[in-house]
Amino acid sequence: MNDLNILVIGGGIGGLTSAIALRGKGHKVTVIEKDPDWAVYGVGIIQQSNVIRAMDELDLLDDYLAAGVPFDNVAIHTPKGIKVAEVPAPRLVEGYPANVGIGRPALHKVLGDRTIASGAEVRLGVVANSIDDLGEQVRVGFSDGKTEEFDVVIGADGVYSDTRKKIMPDAAKPEFTGQAVWRYNFERPADLNALHAYNGPIGIGLVPISEALMYMYVTTPEPGKPFYETNGIAKTMRDKLSAAPPQIQILAARITEDDEVVYRPMDQMMLYGDWHSGRVVLLGDSVHATTPHLGQGAGMAIEDSLVLADELSNHDTPDDAFKAYRDRRFERCKYIVEKSLAICHGQIGKGPLVDQAAATGEMFGIVSQPI
Repeated sequence: MNDLNILVIGGGIGGLTSAIALRGKGHKVTVIEKDPDWAVYGVGIIQQSNVIRAMDELDLLDDYLAAGVPFDNVAIHTPKGIKVAEVPAPRLVEGYPANVGIGRPALHKVLGDRTIASGAEVRLGVVANSIDDLGEQVRVGFSDGKTEEFDVVIGADGVYSDTRKKIMPDAAKPEFTGQAVWRYNFERPADLNALHAYNGPIGIGLVPISEALMYMYVTTPEPGKPFYETNGIAKTMRDKLSAAPPQIQILAARITEDDEVVYRPMDQMMLYGDWHSGRVVLLGDSVHATTPHLGQGAGMAIEDSLVLADELSNHDTPDDAFKAYRDRRFERCKYIVEKSLAICHGQIGKGPLVDQAAATGEMFGIVSQPI
């Protein structure tokens, strides 16, 4: 199919990479984003070797690398802080690093700037109030009072996807894992040149995201999915690290700014059935929301974007394209969701402990395969 008029719902990582990939195929693209400020929270994200390859395919690699910091290895530590393994990540693009750490605002700027430069239209502060599949087109009613018709609609609106609720009201719902993730930015030591992961009931990681910054992530058991007030949340995060290794406790003492703590209970989901209904299709967290234990949530959404754009060009009907897209993506995404959840459950005592070094090496082998 050529020259499609496509609506992308969601202006996050999956939505923007989808828009860029679709514009590269010559389609007309409109992106809507409900946040009028188009803001992202200011911590970092791990982007592994398969994302480097995807960014190269999107012709974004140099801009992307300039906004982050490269690293090649994942260092694994015991709960007491002793390093027991260093797992090298494969380099999938010749002459480029294996992994990148990048601040979310920096990544958002790279993707947003390229989306606009590609000729896609971006509308902020707008949601799709109604989505009606007419057979040959999809009629969408927007919150600004406009109604338009599109050849294809893509829901890239996250784990709590309103698009999914509209087109698949009986689909599986996100489920709380029993664990939450905390994040905080720090000044980066000059010798921090790998991702450092600490195993244990409290999972901890240190990730470089720029020449000046790194961030710490902390995964904690949170029975009952508690809410924490912003006032005092820095102390709460420090307290969660009271039994951490000495090198982590030194950092924890610097967690002092309530407004800089990012806390998120972790929900996960996997759609085992269809990923589309008629001319409306889902990608990223709206179909396979994973915990961050393998660092592949954004990577899976970015790969989805490339494959979906590819299959729309390879088939004569949306139905055939969407089925081929799901067939190419299902097993890899299922693996990431289920393996990440197994690591989560091991940390909180709901399942056997998972060897993080072995799991990381296995994951690198799987995501290194072509998409």
